Amino acid sequence: MQGLSERHYAARVGLSRGAIQKAKEAGRLVLNADGSIDAEASDQRRAAMTDPSKSRAAPAAQQASPNLKPVPEAAVVAVGETLREEGLAAPVAGGSTTYLQAKTANEVLKAQERRIRLQKLKGELVDRARAETLMFRLAREERDGWVTWPARVAALIASELVAVLGEGIMVEPALMQKVLEAHVRAQLDSLAEIRTGLG
Repeated sequence: MQGLSERHYAARVGLSRGAIQKAKEAGRLVLNADGSIDAEASDQRRAAMTDPSKSRAAPAAQQASPNLKPVPEAAVVAVGETLREEGLAAPVAGGSTTYLQAKTANEVLKAQERRIRLQKLKGELVDRARAETLMFRLAREERDGWVTWPARVAALIASELVAVLGEGIMVEPALMQKVLEAHVRAQLDSLAEIRTGLG
């Protein structure tokens, strides 16, 4: 055998035998007459034909390249926050973010976005502005119902008190309504202090 077998060449360059077979089929290897691999010539051809972004050495080569722009600090912070939210290892403050960390953060964000889109499609999520408008309208209707309640029930309560306390006791429906309104308004004022937020 003049050159190396697929297995020996794979071990030499640190790739799997399957990757070497694919490179062979794609014509990125130089073969001897007996079918063995010419290692030096194949290394040169692979280097010339392989996309640098798909090379295992790409991150180190890219870091050394002076043409690459520095990563904005905001992007590094966003990567760290995303990873921490998911309980994953995040870059230390002031440290650099690895390519793997940035890629993981990107995949996490894509998964979160897909989950939100799916929940919207299933009807599990609603538009925030619409929900706030609906809450406000329901609260207003509830308040209006309570404001008119004393006028509707004052005469009824007054007659029930007369029945319970006896005929000698007179309860004026107008006075009953006035007392009820004061108590209802006090209750509504205390409820108005509660702020319900959707945040």
